[in-house]
Amino acid sequence: MTIATPTLSGWRLTAPQPVGDVATLFARLRALAAGRPVALGVDLPLGLPRAFAARHATAENFPAFLRQLAARPGFFTVCDTLDEISGDRPFYPRRGLKGMTRAAHAARLGLLPADLSRACDRATADRPAGAQLFWTLGPNQSGKAAIAAWRDLLLPALATATPPKLWPFDGAFRALLQPGDIVVAETYPAEAMRHLRLRMGGSKRRQSDRAALATALRGAMAERDAEPDTAMCAAITDGFGGGSDGEDRFDSVLGVLCVLGVVIGERPDTAPGDPWEGWVLGQRWEKEESSFSEEKEAKRLLSIELLRLKLNG
Repeated sequence: MTIATPTLSGWRLTAPQPVGDVATLFARLRALAAGRPVALGVDLPLGLPRAFAARHATAENFPAFLRQLAARPGFFTVCDTLDEISGDRPFYPRRGLKGMTRAAHAARLGLLPADLSRACDRATADRPAGAQLFWTLGPNQSGKAAIAAWRDLLLPALATATPPKLWPFDGAFRALLQPGDIVVAETYPAEAMRHLRLRMGGSKRRQSDRAALATALRGAMAERDAEPDTAMCAAITDGFGGGSDGEDRFDSVLGVLCVLGVVIGERPDTAPGDPWEGWVLGQRWEKEESSFSEEKEAKRLLSIELLRLKLNG
């Protein structure tokens, strides 16, 4: 994680550091904030695809669904086989097996593969698509992050006397930042790079390619009056190290600059009014008219049945 604290002239950025024990994270952030609000950006999904929610959820919105999971610990148990998949155990697969597909996973949930992506997960003209929820295998997945964050960080915190607020479900981001409160919002590194007008010449998994962005990254910080401390300056120049966590450190810096862009009003702090799907902080959106119709729903269900027949045949 990377922390930005306010100064008289802007913000002070510390070098990326391990999150530490998630059970004490919110308490540590509140102590550091000393009564000020905490804006916490997290690189993981906050929300459910509305098609999954319509078929498998009984709550009225995502925060209520999340609280219900305290009584459903089996929800987070990753399935070994297709036969184990259900609305009560949607995460899959625990390990790689020959012939497993995302289409088969979705079909077991009574859905099409596209139904397991939220609107904010889909590709835009400026960035690739985000990972589908509930898939837990390979580099292009967010299921493991959802399990760890929902189960170990958010559920215990939501049961306390001072629960965090979840954006966008609890309101507009800047309005939620009240003294003593923690507001949690989803960030996405690829989207953050678009906000910061950064272009990666190679792969952010390579230290040399991260180091090549040093000048542009310092410029993005300066535009937001964010001054890196000595350790952060060294990390930027070094491309955030040659270790396996170098990309994570880089991503955390992108995330905090994304949050700052929203806090200072550079990016929008609202999202589509969907009680389930959530949104990526700072991502622009246009109001969409509902496209539901009985004819379209019938065609969608027929496609699912045809997919099942294909998989079973």
